Amino acid sequence: MWNAMSEICRRARDRSVEDPFMIAATQGLRIRHRGREPQIHPTAYVAPTATLVGDVRVGARARVMYGAVLDAEGSRIEVGEAAVICENAVLRGSAVAGDQPVLVEDHVFVGPHATLLGCEVGRCVYAATGATVLQGARLGAGSVVAVGALVHARTVVPEEYFVPPHTVALDTPVRLLAPGDPGLAEAIGRVGFAQVAFGVDAEWTDRIRRYEHIAEVRAAEFGAHADDEIASPG
Repeated sequence: MWNAMSEICRRARDRSVEDPFMIAATQGLRIRHRGREPQIHPTAYVAPTATLVGDVRVGARARVMYGAVLDAEGSRIEVGEAAVICENAVLRGSAVAGDQPVLVEDHVFVGPHATLLGCEVGRCVYAATGATVLQGARLGAGSVVAVGALVHARTVVPEEYFVPPHTVALDTPVRLLAPGDPGLAEAIGRVGFAQVAFGVDAEWTDRIRRYEHIAEVRAAEFGAHADDEIASPG
């Protein structure tokens, strides 16, 4: 069985180099943002309905599937060799609270509807369907973020660590909380998410002021897209 699978992988690699049909003609919708445009390795596949914005770099044999959005904003996104970004996943960098790139190493699997924001993802990580990883978090090599799980800001997940479905991972060293845990709100409040993600210094309990400032920061950041241009194909 292993020899058969190895042969299949070898043929896929050969076709990605030799077969022009393995290379998307348009390489998705590529948007030039803040003077930077996506760079795609010739052996990568980017689906026609995927959208890449700004300083996005897609490595050899990587796969970015239908409906995925990779938006570097004022930072960058790097997708490593043979990494897979599935349908409708969102990867977003930011520079509003310091440089927060999305760095995805080799052989990472990012499932459908997963969200990676300003985080670092080690090699051979599996981020399942609907998983979310927030700003400043780091996922160690071989770790798993299961279906619907959340890795909160600045959390460091060790190598080969398993974050169970629909749980919240936070702090360093990492700890896990269930959605209904009575201490969850307080624990999240201590993370200082608004400061980490948006540079907003507002008390956790001052919700109106807090989210007003966050919306203003995002409005200004996203307003820079008014000057975006569609990059020429090829």
